[in-house]
Amino acid sequence: MKTDVQLQQDVLAELKWEPSVNAAGIGVEVRDGIVTLAGHVSSYAEKCYAEHAAQRVSGVKALAVEMKVNLFGLGRRSDADIARAAENVLEWTTVLPRDSVRAMVENGWITLSGKVDWHFQRDAATSAVRYLLSVTGVSNQIAVAPGAPLSVVKSDIEAALKRHAASDAQNIVIDIDGGDVTLTGTVATWAEHDNVIDSAWSSAGVRSVSDRIMVTR
Repeated sequence: MKTDVQLQQDVLAELKWEPSVNAAGIGVEVRDGIVTLAGHVSSYAEKCYAEHAAQRVSGVKALAVEMKVNLFGLGRRSDADIARAAENVLEWTTVLPRDSVRAMVENGWITLSGKVDWHFQRDAATSAVRYLLSVTGVSNQIAVAPGAPLSVVKSDIEAALKRHAASDAQNIVIDIDGGDVTLTGTVATWAEHDNVIDSAWSSAGVRSVSDRIMVTR
């Protein structure tokens, strides 16, 4: 198992290796395997890339993000400009039903609302606006329409975990209340963690996934 110092060095190295991130503006602290990223980045997209880079490092148990987005010069646009850009990109996103998602912008922060049938459509809306110029953050409040009966949802998730060869699937407990799924248990890596979360979200009618899974390495 890595020490906190080793983990800090590995995260710093991964940030420097990631071409979409200016690692010089990001500080890394580690305590008991929990990594905190602090500092400033020039865009919301860079913030996301930094988060993903840290999560790729073996041994990261959890990630706390305290980075701020600082826009400079030509990177600044008005909320009205951002809203128009968001409206256009959502309209051109093929997996979204027409007029299903709305965007509100305040101080560069986009809040998405509306209703879709699948979680992948909800994710697609976030991905569509995340990389727009001057965006400082995205809140996704899009609802997912009710889907299959609870027993079907649970069996679908369990079957997906088996298909995806999730080695720690037997350590995951699935609880469902309406369309709200709670996952508890342990997995060995962040890749395994993400696989379990994605499998849960891929079932029709899942409205939310509460992640209580611990990464052990």
